[in-house]
Amino acid sequence: MRTDPSPGTLPAREHLPAGHAGTPVLDVVIPVYNEEKDLQPCVRRLHEHLSRTFPYAFRITIADNASTDTTPQVSQRLEAEIPEVRTFRLEQKGRGRALRTVWSASDAPVLAYMDVDLSTDLNALLPLVAPLISGHSDLAIGSRLARSSRVVRGPKREFISRSYNLILRGSLQARFSDAQCGFKAIRRDVAQVLLPMVEDTGWFFDTEMLVIAERAGLRIHEVPVDWVDDPDSTVHIVRTATDDLKGVWRVGKALASGSLPLDRIARPFGDDPRDREIKDVPKGLARQLVGFCVVGGLSTLFYLLLYSGFRTFSGSQVANALALLVSAVANTAANRRLTFGVRGRGGAVRHQAQGLVVFGIGLALTSGSLAALNAASSDPAHSTELAVLIAANLAATVLRFLLFRAWVFPERRESTVVAGHTPAPAPQQPPHPPLPVRAGGNHFSYADHADHADHADHDDHHDHHDHHDQFRAGEAADRTWADATMQLQPVRPADTDPRDAR
Repeated sequence: MRTDPSPGTLPAREHLPAGHAGTPVLDVVIPVYNEEKDLQPCVRRLHEHLSRTFPYAFRITIADNASTDTTPQVSQRLEAEIPEVRTFRLEQKGRGRALRTVWSASDAPVLAYMDVDLSTDLNALLPLVAPLISGHSDLAIGSRLARSSRVVRGPKREFISRSYNLILRGSLQARFSDAQCGFKAIRRDVAQVLLPMVEDTGWFFDTEMLVIAERAGLRIHEVPVDWVDDPDSTVHIVRTATDDLKGVWRVGKALASGSLPLDRIARPFGDDPRDREIKDVPKGLARQLVGFCVVGGLSTLFYLLLYSGFRTFSGSQVANALALLVSAVANTAANRRLTFGVRGRGGAVRHQAQGLVVFGIGLALTSGSLAALNAASSDPAHSTELAVLIAANLAATVLRFLLFRAWVFPERRESTVVAGHTPAPAPQQPPHPPLPVRAGGNHFSYADHADHADHADHDDHHDHHDHHDQFRAGEAADRTWADATMQLQPVRPADTDPRDAR
């Protein structure tokens, strides 16, 4: 998984203030590969819709990832004719690569993308981005599987889509309903930190981004959409499905091992209302009790099975000590991750050492119970031994939870709970610039970004050619894009995507 350096934890979400400014509020990216027929009607229809319905300044970016037909020429012609259109050329294929590159370079506070076939009804665009502008959500996705969605598509695609989302729910515990709908948006401050952690460069990019964001506690808003299947779609279903399943395995393994630094994109403590202190109610106690009971029940079953196995070749005290030792190590690891939400490998050895101390207390209780039983009966039945051990383990379990909560995994006041990791103070974030609004009619006013105020003495009115210079990945952007929020990721040989994106 990608573990590139990031600016730090995210600040609390805020409503983007309205006002006059030059930077577009919304940047809609259209990733294309050999779409010479559909590109022009798509861009003109989208531009007409945004000009008529969207109250803020916007930009449409055509992300051409290695087209070999006349798509680049069509893109340039649209850029020359429509002021709000930009082109971005990549020399390698992959929808994920195109989105990460363009989103990373964009200066708009809200970033979105949609498929060139415009299968999704554009009336859902404003509901998609509104929660991001208001500060309510971090990401927004269109859902074809919501109850109020109206979808027209064949049974094969319907079956594949629903099966894929069932796989995500079963394997990665995903709670969002539609991972692959080509209609999504994200706040720029979230994208700055989230995108470097996403490894996939193709169709699995969406799913990986959503799973990481959800696991980090970010809010994903879902919008029911009206969607009509494109019968001329060139997506290779079998190959895409195979690559997606490989991606599910890779991300699942990374989440299980704790190698994903989810603390980088956590919101600060208190941003979630569930973090608020409530008098006489310990924070997170109910959830921790449920998790501890589940882990405890499984650990007890595991312990009894181990005890029965060890008892076949050793005495009761030795079998009890060995079974309790093995189950205690597993119990500490499970509670660390599932009950108390500690991720990563930092502090794992110390937690296991403290868990062994708790194990010693449990050993004393259970061993004492067995000793008392043997003193009362010289040859107790095996079922009697198990009953005594269950009762002793119940008492030890209560004590174990209290010690885990108060000593081994105490509550932290920091925004994240990551063992052995002290998060660096979040950098001071400049306030969001006011949202640019319409300069009048269907025209927009573009001015230099505030970060370039030292160039205010330059002429603000560039000629049409300079204003629409096309740029390529890895090259410096023109003046409109000079305040890129993140340097473009260098294209590595390993990033080459072998499949045709479209």
